[in-house]
Amino acid sequence: MRPLQTKAARVLGGAAEQKRRSMLVPFEAVSRDSRILLSALGALAIGILPATAQEGAGSFVEEFDRLDAKRWYISDGWANGEHQNCVWSKGMVSISDGVLKLGIAKQQAKDREYVCGEIQTHKKFGHGTYEARIKAAAGSGLNTGFFTYIGPTHKQPHDEIDFEILGKDPSKVQLNQYVNGKGGNEKLVPVPGGADADFNDYAFVWEKDRIRWFINGELVHTADDPARLPSHAAKIYFSLWGSDNLKSWLGSFAELSEPKTAEVDRIAFTALGDECQFPESVACSLD
Repeated sequence: MRPLQTKAARVLGGAAEQKRRSMLVPFEAVSRDSRILLSALGALAIGILPATAQEGAGSFVEEFDRLDAKRWYISDGWANGEHQNCVWSKGMVSISDGVLKLGIAKQQAKDREYVCGEIQTHKKFGHGTYEARIKAAAGSGLNTGFFTYIGPTHKQPHDEIDFEILGKDPSKVQLNQYVNGKGGNEKLVPVPGGADADFNDYAFVWEKDRIRWFINGELVHTADDPARLPSHAAKIYFSLWGSDNLKSWLGSFAELSEPKTAEVDRIAFTALGDECQFPESVACSLD
C-alpha cells in the first residue's frame, strides 16, 4: 500500500528537540502478541499496533546507482515547523555518479525563502547495523542528518537514533537517541579530518540492550541504559535543512549566496544475525 502523506508539523519542547522529521505516514501493522487477542484485533482494526524492533524489514545495501522508488520516498512540498526555514523539495534531491546529493538553496517556496532535500525509506527497520558514507554540508544554521525515526505521525511512539552534523562546526558529529519523545542524550564526538572535507563512514549498531556508534570503523559511544533505548522499528532518513531560530543549537543561519550540498555514497542496513554485506562493514567485525 502506498504511504499517505500528511503535512502536520511535530513541535517538540526545547531547542534541540525542535528538530524536523518528515511527515510520510506508512503503516504496516503486524501483531506478535496473542496473549490479548481481542485487544490486538481491536488495535489492528484502527491501525495503531506498535511495530517492535524485532519486526523490521530485511538487510540491504544501497549504492545509489539510481533512486529506487520502491525503497525511498522523496519528501516534497512541506516544512516541519517554524524552526525549519526551508520547504522540502524533490528538486533538491539528485543522483550523480553513484552519489546521492541533498541540497539547500535560496528559492521562494510557500512562505519560506529556501528549499531543501530529504529522502526516507518506505519501510521500517529494527535491530541491526545501520551504515552510511557521508560528506556533510558546512555552514552555520545547517543540519546534515542520518537517523532513524518513528513517531505519532506514523501512529507509533516517538523513537529515534541520530547522527547529526551541525554545519556551524563540522569537525564534530552529534549523537543522540529518543525514547517515547524523550531525548537529552546528546554527545558530540570528533570526525577525523572534518565531516565536510571528505566522505566518512558513520554506523550505529542497535541491539536490544545497547546502541553503539562508530565513525570510520572506530567505536565512539555506547548507550546501554535500558530506559534510554528505543524499542520500535523505524524508518531511515537522510536530510539537509536549515533554521533561522535554533541559534543556540545550530548557530545563526548564514544566508546562502549559492546552494549547499550534502552527499551520501552508500547506505546499508544489516539485520542482526545476517552476514555482513561488504568488506568495510562494521557488521563484519562485531562481537
